[in-house]
Amino acid sequence: MTTIPVIDFSKLYGEERAQTLAQISKGCEEWGFFQLVNHGIPVELLERVKKVGEECFKLEREEVFNKSRVVNLLNEFVESNKNGKVENVDWEDVFLLTDDNYNQWPSKTPQFKETMKEYRSEVKKLAERVMEVMDENLGLSKGYIKKAFNNNNNNDAFFGTKVSHYPPCPHPEKVNGLRAHTDAGGVILLFQDDQVDGLQILKNGQWIDVPPIPNAIVINTGDQIEVLSNGKYKSVWHRVLSKPDGNRRSIASFYNPSLKATISPAPELLILEEKKVDQFIATYPTFVFGNYMNVYNEQKFLPKEPRFQAVAAI
Repeated sequence: MTTIPVIDFSKLYGEERAQTLAQISKGCEEWGFFQLVNHGIPVELLERVKKVGEECFKLEREEVFNKSRVVNLLNEFVESNKNGKVENVDWEDVFLLTDDNYNQWPSKTPQFKETMKEYRSEVKKLAERVMEVMDENLGLSKGYIKKAFNNNNNNDAFFGTKVSHYPPCPHPEKVNGLRAHTDAGGVILLFQDDQVDGLQILKNGQWIDVPPIPNAIVINTGDQIEVLSNGKYKSVWHRVLSKPDGNRRSIASFYNPSLKATISPAPELLILEEKKVDQFIATYPTFVFGNYMNVYNEQKFLPKEPRFQAVAAI
């Protein structure tokens, strides 16, 4: 059975460092996804995150979702006896938390704000440690990816957290929990439900489950890591299936470039690659990330290659 790599991140700091670096390198190059255990985020904090996430949906979000556009569309679709799937919607309730002061924090869920602020701080530090490992494995100077994403140390990279719930779906064959896509940004860290599955990645033309592991953090690379690595680390198509039973919770945090950051294949990497072959050219364009996001927002669920072509023309 084919499963994505599960890596003990604590071994990065011991005698098995070289093997752990190699495992992460393989996860990035061959899979685009891997799961980290013993990653340093306290289990007690993760348990609190689960608790406030579940309470938030029950207290503040369930009624909102039951009146949402996706529910109405599915009901209309079923009543009209149409075949196929409901298009252009996801069976997902979602809200976003960012570093700015404009978050509309859930007000009826005790300790939600305090818990999620603490969690976001911890997972952001983990993201930066993971990026340093990518720097090392790619042969880049330490901190290269972080600096690139922060627009040359302007400290304005985007760090967002998407809190998602996938309630039981009465017709899971007619709507996806989340449609297949690649992620636009940099490094994504997902704390997924350890009871209700549904996340899948596309590998070699086959959809493969990402099995829940209690308190693991799922890591995947976005489109900007693909560009920066000049294709060595590919962003991977993934989706979430809707389920007839169980309420799936997931919390995805995105360490993305600043909208003003210029993204391109890393010159250091191109120099290294050029030494291995007679001729070597960058296979991805140079662009401003904000321009890429404008294209992505219109083409998120479409093939990614035309996005790179479109942004190159801007």
